[in-house]
Amino acid sequence: MRRFSLNQATTKYWPMPELVAGCLDAGVTGVGLWREETAAYGLDKTAALMRDAGLTVTSLCRGGFFNAPGWYDENRRAIDEAATLGAPVLVLVSGGLPEGGRDVDGARARVGAAIGELVPYALSAGVRLAIEPLHPMFCSDRCVVSSLGQALDLAAPYPAEAVGVVVDTYHVWWDDQVWAQIGRAGREGRIACFQVADWITPLPEGVLLGRGLPGDGVVELRRFREAVDATGFDGPVEVEVFHAEVWARPGREVLDAALAGYRAHVA
Repeated sequence: MRRFSLNQATTKYWPMPELVAGCLDAGVTGVGLWREETAAYGLDKTAALMRDAGLTVTSLCRGGFFNAPGWYDENRRAIDEAATLGAPVLVLVSGGLPEGGRDVDGARARVGAAIGELVPYALSAGVRLAIEPLHPMFCSDRCVVSSLGQALDLAAPYPAEAVGVVVDTYHVWWDDQVWAQIGRAGREGRIACFQVADWITPLPEGVLLGRGLPGDGVVELRRFREAVDATGFDGPVEVEVFHAEVWARPGREVLDAALAGYRAHVA
Protein backbone atom coordinates (compact mmCIF):
# COMPACT_ATOMS: atom_id res chain seq x y z
CA MET A 1 0.00 0.00 0.00
CA ARG A 2 3.02 2.31 0.13
CA ARG A 3 2.32 3.34 -3.49
CA PHE A 4 -1.32 4.31 -2.96
CA SER A 5 -1.96 8.03 -3.37
CA LEU A 6 -5.30 9.77 -2.88
CA ASN A 7 -5.92 12.27 -5.63
CA GLN A 8 -7.77 15.18 -4.11
CA ALA A 9 -10.39 15.08 -6.88
CA THR A 10 -11.75 11.84 -5.41
CA THR A 11 -12.79 13.59 -2.20
CA LYS A 12 -13.49 16.96 -3.80
CA TYR A 13 -15.35 18.55 -0.88
CA TRP A 14 -13.23 17.16 1.95
CA PRO A 15 -11.59 20.17 3.62
CA MET A 16 -7.82 20.18 3.31
CA PRO A 17 -7.01 19.71 7.05
CA GLU A 18 -9.53 16.85 7.30
CA LEU A 19 -8.09 15.22 4.17
CA VAL A 20 -4.62 15.32 5.68
CA ALA A 21 -5.82 13.97 9.03
CA GLY A 22 -7.80 11.23 7.31
CA CYS A 23 -4.84 10.15 5.21
CA LEU A 24 -2.56 10.02 8.22
CA ASP A 25 -5.11 7.99 10.17
CA ALA A 26 -5.47 5.53 7.27
CA GLY A 27 -1.73 5.21 6.74
CA VAL A 28 -1.82 6.94 3.35
CA THR A 29 1.38 8.86 2.67
CA GLY A 30 0.76 10.34 -0.81
CA VAL A 31 -1.70 12.95 -2.06
CA GLY A 32 -2.29 14.37 -5.52
CA LEU A 33 -3.40 17.99 -5.31
CA TRP A 34 -5.45 20.32 -7.49
CA ARG A 35 -4.66 23.96 -8.06
CA GLU A 36 -8.16 25.26 -7.33
CA GLU A 37 -8.43 23.60 -3.93
CA THR A 38 -4.85 24.52 -3.09
CA ALA A 39 -5.50 28.16 -3.94
CA ALA A 40 -8.69 28.20 -1.87
CA TYR A 41 -6.85 26.94 1.20
CA GLY A 42 -3.72 28.94 0.44
CA LEU A 43 -0.66 27.78 -1.46
CA ASP A 44 1.88 28.35 1.31
CA LYS A 45 -0.53 27.00 3.95
CA THR A 46 -1.04 23.85 1.91
CA ALA A 47 2.68 23.36 1.42
CA ALA A 48 3.29 23.76 5.14
CA LEU A 49 0.40 21.45 6.03
CA MET A 50 1.70 18.68 3.77
CA ARG A 51 5.28 19.15 4.93
CA ASP A 52 4.40 19.17 8.63
CA ALA A 53 2.25 16.05 8.22
CA GLY A 54 4.99 14.22 6.35
CA LEU A 55 2.77 13.67 3.32
CA THR A 56 4.24 13.46 -0.18
CA VAL A 57 2.55 15.52 -2.88
CA THR A 58 2.62 13.10 -5.81
CA SER A 59 1.31 15.46 -8.50
CA LEU A 60 -0.38 18.78 -9.11
CA CYS A 61 -3.32 19.13 -11.49
CA ARG A 62 -3.41 20.89 -13.74
CA GLY A 63 -1.66 22.96 -16.35
CA GLY A 64 -2.23 23.03 -20.08
CA PHE A 65 -5.28 24.43 -21.94
CA PHE A 66 -2.90 25.82 -24.50
CA ASN A 67 -5.72 27.25 -26.60
CA ALA A 68 -6.70 29.69 -23.83
CA PRO A 69 -5.52 33.32 -23.75
CA GLY A 70 -2.56 33.83 -21.44
CA TRP A 71 -1.67 30.14 -21.42
CA TYR A 72 2.07 30.77 -21.14
CA ASP A 73 1.93 32.87 -17.97
CA GLU A 74 -0.72 30.63 -16.44
CA ASN A 75 1.41 27.54 -16.95
CA ARG A 76 4.47 29.23 -15.50
CA ARG A 77 2.37 29.99 -12.42
CA ALA A 78 1.31 26.34 -12.28
CA ILE A 79 4.96 25.25 -12.44
CA ASP A 80 5.81 27.65 -9.61
CA GLU A 81 2.95 26.25 -7.53
CA ALA A 82 4.11 22.68 -8.09
CA ALA A 83 7.62 23.64 -7.00
CA THR A 84 6.30 25.31 -3.86
CA LEU A 85 4.26 22.24 -2.96
CA GLY A 86 7.14 19.88 -3.67
CA ALA A 87 5.13 18.16 -6.39
CA PRO A 88 7.50 16.52 -8.87
CA VAL A 89 4.88 16.43 -11.64
CA LEU A 90 2.53 18.98 -13.19
CA VAL A 91 -0.25 17.24 -15.11
CA LEU A 92 -1.10 18.89 -18.44
CA VAL A 93 -4.54 18.75 -20.06
CA SER A 94 -3.93 20.23 -23.47
CA GLY A 95 -7.25 21.95 -24.21
CA GLY A 96 -9.57 21.39 -27.15
CA LEU A 97 -9.97 22.98 -30.53
CA PRO A 98 -9.79 26.76 -30.82
CA GLU A 99 -13.17 28.42 -31.09
CA GLY A 100 -14.59 27.77 -34.53
CA GLY A 101 -11.69 25.47 -35.40
CA ARG A 102 -11.75 22.03 -37.00
CA ASP A 103 -8.04 21.36 -37.53
CA VAL A 104 -7.28 18.70 -34.90
CA ASP A 105 -3.82 17.95 -36.28
CA GLY A 106 -2.89 21.63 -36.19
CA ALA A 107 -4.22 22.03 -32.65
CA ARG A 108 -2.23 19.01 -31.52
CA ALA A 109 0.94 20.35 -33.12
CA ARG A 110 0.47 23.66 -31.30
CA VAL A 111 0.27 21.75 -28.01
CA GLY A 112 3.68 20.23 -28.69
CA ALA A 113 5.17 23.60 -29.53
CA ALA A 114 3.66 25.20 -26.42
CA ILE A 115 5.11 22.50 -24.19
CA GLY A 116 8.50 23.14 -25.77
CA GLU A 117 8.26 26.79 -24.74
CA LEU A 118 7.72 25.72 -21.13
CA VAL A 119 10.49 23.12 -20.95
CA PRO A 120 13.34 25.45 -19.90
CA TYR A 121 11.26 26.98 -17.12
CA ALA A 122 10.08 23.58 -15.90
CA LEU A 123 13.63 22.23 -15.85
CA SER A 124 14.85 25.21 -13.86
CA ALA A 125 12.03 24.68 -11.33
CA GLY A 126 12.63 20.94 -11.02
CA VAL A 127 9.08 20.14 -12.14
CA ARG A 128 8.31 17.51 -14.76
CA LEU A 129 5.55 18.25 -17.27
CA ALA A 130 3.23 15.27 -17.80
CA ILE A 131 1.01 15.16 -20.88
CA GLU A 132 -2.29 13.48 -20.11
CA PRO A 133 -4.29 11.98 -22.97
CA LEU A 134 -8.04 12.17 -22.44
CA HIS A 135 -10.70 9.90 -23.92
CA PRO A 136 -11.56 10.94 -27.51
CA MET A 137 -15.01 12.15 -26.45
CA PHE A 138 -13.24 15.14 -24.89
CA CYS A 139 -11.25 16.02 -28.00
CA SER A 140 -13.26 19.03 -29.17
CA ASP A 141 -13.48 20.96 -25.91
CA ARG A 142 -10.95 19.66 -23.38
CA CYS A 143 -8.06 17.74 -24.87
CA VAL A 144 -6.92 17.18 -28.45
CA VAL A 145 -4.46 14.57 -27.16
CA SER A 146 -6.53 11.39 -27.17
CA SER A 147 -4.14 8.47 -26.94
CA LEU A 148 -0.98 7.52 -25.13
CA GLY A 149 0.79 7.23 -28.47
CA GLN A 150 -0.09 10.83 -29.36
CA ALA A 151 1.14 12.00 -25.95
CA LEU A 152 4.44 10.18 -26.43
CA ASP A 153 4.89 11.66 -29.90
CA LEU A 154 4.42 15.15 -28.45
CA ALA A 155 6.88 14.45 -25.63
CA ALA A 156 9.52 12.90 -27.90
CA PRO A 157 11.38 16.09 -28.93
CA TYR A 158 12.10 17.01 -25.31
CA PRO A 159 14.23 15.47 -22.55
CA ALA A 160 12.45 12.71 -20.66
CA GLU A 161 13.31 14.37 -17.35
CA ALA A 162 11.40 17.45 -18.53
CA VAL A 163 8.38 15.96 -20.29
CA GLY A 164 6.62 12.70 -19.50
CA VAL A 165 3.13 11.28 -19.88
CA VAL A 166 0.23 10.32 -17.64
CA VAL A 167 -1.24 6.84 -17.84
CA ASP A 168 -4.84 7.28 -16.66
CA THR A 169 -6.88 4.10 -16.94
CA TYR A 170 -10.19 5.92 -17.34
CA HIS A 171 -8.98 7.65 -20.47
CA VAL A 172 -6.92 4.96 -22.22
CA TRP A 173 -8.51 1.62 -21.31
CA TRP A 174 -10.37 1.41 -24.65
CA ASP A 175 -7.26 1.66 -26.85
CA ASP A 176 -6.04 -1.62 -28.36
CA GLN A 177 -2.60 -0.04 -28.77
CA VAL A 178 -2.27 0.99 -25.15
CA TRP A 179 -0.23 -2.03 -24.03
CA ALA A 180 2.39 -1.47 -26.71
CA GLN A 181 2.41 2.24 -25.92
CA ILE A 182 2.90 1.61 -22.19
CA GLY A 183 5.92 -0.49 -23.13
CA ARG A 184 7.19 2.31 -25.36
CA ALA A 185 6.66 4.83 -22.56
CA GLY A 186 8.76 2.67 -20.28
CA ARG A 187 11.58 2.27 -22.79
CA GLU A 188 11.64 6.02 -23.33
CA GLY A 189 11.49 6.78 -19.60
CA ARG A 190 8.32 8.82 -20.03
CA ILE A 191 5.89 7.54 -17.39
CA ALA A 192 5.57 10.46 -15.00
CA CYS A 193 2.21 9.74 -13.39
CA PHE A 194 -0.07 6.70 -13.10
CA GLN A 195 -3.73 7.25 -12.22
CA VAL A 196 -6.50 4.70 -11.81
CA ALA A 197 -10.26 5.05 -12.04
CA ASP A 198 -12.92 2.71 -13.34
CA TRP A 199 -15.31 3.18 -16.27
CA ILE A 200 -18.95 2.97 -15.22
CA THR A 201 -21.60 1.59 -17.57
CA PRO A 202 -23.88 3.28 -18.38
CA LEU A 203 -22.18 6.64 -18.04
CA PRO A 204 -24.10 9.18 -15.98
CA GLU A 205 -25.37 12.35 -17.58
CA GLY A 206 -22.33 14.55 -17.96
CA VAL A 207 -19.62 12.08 -18.94
CA LEU A 208 -16.88 14.07 -17.23
CA LEU A 209 -18.24 12.74 -13.94
CA GLY A 210 -18.39 9.12 -15.07
CA ARG A 211 -15.40 7.74 -13.20
CA GLY A 212 -15.87 5.01 -10.66
CA LEU A 213 -13.84 3.84 -7.69
CA PRO A 214 -11.65 0.80 -8.41
CA GLY A 215 -13.85 -2.24 -8.96
CA ASP A 216 -17.04 -0.32 -9.73
CA GLY A 217 -16.65 -0.58 -13.52
CA VAL A 218 -15.23 -2.56 -16.41
CA VAL A 219 -11.52 -1.65 -16.61
CA GLU A 220 -8.79 -4.30 -16.12
CA LEU A 221 -7.08 -2.17 -13.51
CA ARG A 222 -4.64 -4.80 -12.28
CA ARG A 223 -3.56 -5.51 -15.86
CA PHE A 224 -2.70 -1.83 -16.21
CA ARG A 225 -0.77 -1.80 -12.96
CA GLU A 226 1.16 -4.88 -13.99
CA ALA A 227 1.91 -3.41 -17.42
CA VAL A 228 3.13 -0.16 -15.91
CA ASP A 229 5.18 -2.02 -13.30
CA ALA A 230 6.77 -4.14 -16.04
CA THR A 231 8.36 -0.98 -17.48
CA GLY A 232 10.23 -0.42 -14.21
CA PHE A 233 7.93 2.33 -12.96
CA ASP A 234 7.52 1.97 -9.22
CA GLY A 235 6.06 5.39 -8.40
CA PRO A 236 2.74 6.38 -6.85
CA VAL A 237 -0.58 5.00 -8.01
CA GLU A 238 -3.13 7.78 -7.70
CA VAL A 239 -6.82 6.98 -7.36
CA GLU A 240 -8.56 9.86 -9.14
CA VAL A 241 -12.36 9.73 -9.40
CA PHE A 242 -14.87 12.28 -10.64
CA HIS A 243 -18.42 11.34 -9.71
CA ALA A 244 -21.12 13.41 -8.03
CA GLU A 245 -22.35 10.49 -5.91
CA VAL A 246 -18.81 9.79 -4.71
CA TRP A 247 -18.29 13.45 -3.88
CA ALA A 248 -21.53 13.49 -1.85
CA ARG A 249 -20.21 10.83 0.53
CA PRO A 250 -18.08 11.62 3.62
CA GLY A 251 -14.43 11.95 2.74
CA ARG A 252 -13.19 9.22 5.07
CA GLU A 253 -15.82 6.81 3.75
CA VAL A 254 -14.64 7.47 0.21
CA LEU A 255 -10.99 7.04 1.19
CA ASP A 256 -11.75 3.70 2.84
CA ALA A 257 -13.67 2.56 -0.26
CA ALA A 258 -10.82 3.67 -2.50
CA LEU A 259 -8.33 1.73 -0.39
CA ALA A 260 -10.50 -1.38 -0.44
CA GLY A 261 -10.96 -1.16 -4.21
CA TYR A 262 -7.24 -0.60 -4.68
CA ARG A 263 -6.37 -3.69 -2.63
CA ALA A 264 -8.92 -5.86 -4.44
CA HIS A 265 -8.51 -4.68 -8.03
CA VAL A 266 -5.19 -2.83 -8.46
CA ALA A 267 -2.51 -4.05 -6.03
